[in-house]
Amino acid sequence: MHRYRSHTCGELRAADVDTDVRLSGWLHNRRDLGGILFIDLRDHHGITQLVARPGTPANEALSHLTKETVVRVDGKVASRGADNVNPDLPTGEVEVEVTEVEVLGAAEQIPFTINAEDGVNEERRLEYRFLDLRRERMHRNIMLRSAVIASLRQKMTALGFNEMATPILSATSPEGARDFLVPSRLHAGKFYALPQAPQQFKQLLMIAGFDRYFQIAPCFRDEDARADRSPGEFYQLDVEMSFVEQEDVFQVIEKVMTDLFEEFGNGRHVTSPFPRIPFREAMLKYGSDKPDLRAKLELVDVTDVFAGSEFKAFAGKHVRALAVPAVQDQPRKFFDGLGEFAVEQGAKGLAWVRVGEQNALTGPIAKFLTEENVAALSERLGLEPGHAVFFGAGEFDEVSKIMGAVRVEAAKRAGQFEENVFRFCWIVDFPMFEKNEDTGQVEFSHNPFSMPQGGLEALETKDPLDILAWQYDIVCNGTELSSGAIRNHEPEVMYKAFEIAGYSKEDVEREFGGMLRAFKFGAPPHGGIAPGVDRIVMLLADEPNIRETIAFPLNGNAQDLLMGAPSEVDEARLKELHLSIRTGPAKATPYKPTK
Repeated sequence: MHRYRSHTCGELRAADVDTDVRLSGWLHNRRDLGGILFIDLRDHHGITQLVARPGTPANEALSHLTKETVVRVDGKVASRGADNVNPDLPTGEVEVEVTEVEVLGAAEQIPFTINAEDGVNEERRLEYRFLDLRRERMHRNIMLRSAVIASLRQKMTALGFNEMATPILSATSPEGARDFLVPSRLHAGKFYALPQAPQQFKQLLMIAGFDRYFQIAPCFRDEDARADRSPGEFYQLDVEMSFVEQEDVFQVIEKVMTDLFEEFGNGRHVTSPFPRIPFREAMLKYGSDKPDLRAKLELVDVTDVFAGSEFKAFAGKHVRALAVPAVQDQPRKFFDGLGEFAVEQGAKGLAWVRVGEQNALTGPIAKFLTEENVAALSERLGLEPGHAVFFGAGEFDEVSKIMGAVRVEAAKRAGQFEENVFRFCWIVDFPMFEKNEDTGQVEFSHNPFSMPQGGLEALETKDPLDILAWQYDIVCNGTELSSGAIRNHEPEVMYKAFEIAGYSKEDVEREFGGMLRAFKFGAPPHGGIAPGVDRIVMLLADEPNIRETIAFPLNGNAQDLLMGAPSEVDEARLKELHLSIRTGPAKATPYKPTK
């Protein structure tokens, strides 16, 4: 028999009754019923119930061991009997009568419960992450992640993509976030940068003629944590394709995402094909460029309805309305609750009216609306008795943010929200440029390396603020999975685009000389995208925080509490790297990418 096990803890079935077996694993739980010990033994594969009879050496040994001790047990498989079957366990028809016990790894008293979610705070969990990962939910999430990555590799290879590795140590990146810098020992005063993304390298692979590339790529950005963003390190399905237009990229990614979410979505429906929503339309209808389409409600711009209005709350402001059907039976607390929610999002309040018989309006602001206002709203919003209308007024961006959140919350509270479904969409037609309100300078609004729609002619003849880019985002259930673009591969177009944004030709050649040089030696039209693996797994696992899907994440303050990173470095190492530490508080300044 094998030194440690003849079977795993998830393997034994009724057909194995009367078989002599050897198992190894962790003491998951222990119950003493009249001197008879029942032990749940756990390994990677599952749980098997052990039985140790009173007065036996096995009972004596197991009764004194702490939970999470690693043991090897020998014994005979027995049937539990029909009345004692545990239908929640694959091994639930059997148990193992233990005859011999060997301790393989003793455990100290554990700092929190493993066999149940006991509400321990995240900092404690991350400090003892190796224990936290023993929990069923966390173990399941990490195994889901592994399966998702394996499936992505298979799907991309089947579609003719080739997996290639790109450098980890490179030059600083124009991606827009802060780089993690690595000091050079051999080149005093100079630094490598960890890649924010393999963007330039994957484009260079297209220029080198490899046609279809993918990679499960590690990316590093020194940015603050959010629920859907891990500080420091994240992974993405990095994709690039040659001789393609936007729709070609969409067809590949839609197939991969649809198949992936159907495979791992536990029966949740994936809506397909994915709708294409222009950026400006998304901001007007949903208040967000990452709309949650599970909410069936849409916002409507009614600014013109109140143009010149004497109602001071709306006069001269951008006004967005949200019509919610079938709320005639909702109590006042429904309206007050949404108002409180809007205030939490930054609003001063939430104006609303009810629609009664013959479309008569009642509610806090009904008396301020003229007959012309009511008629226009009824036509614009398709109002019927039983509707309620909520209003937001203010600056465009502020109203979009607040009413976008109210739209989703109202849908959930009013039964207008789809559950158990993955609703994808593409956000397209992003503006190429925007105006900085503080400086008046025209700047890139998103990715500076996207191809402008209309090419060089558009850059030379159009108002920069009217130029759209071949740029797109893929969104699922209100979570942005990735941005992508058809790339600007023509040097003259690149020079002109950067000139509009305030860069000289010399600036461009100094900052992006490698890419420009490559473009001048025959670059194919190409484009790509990079859906975030961490966010994909977060959606599939139905977890609200991305750190629940990463084995060893940094905490919200970008610290590794288990390994003690970041850590200090001794003086000898600093000297070798030509560095010295300047003490005192760092001056906090907003980060701006170098021109």
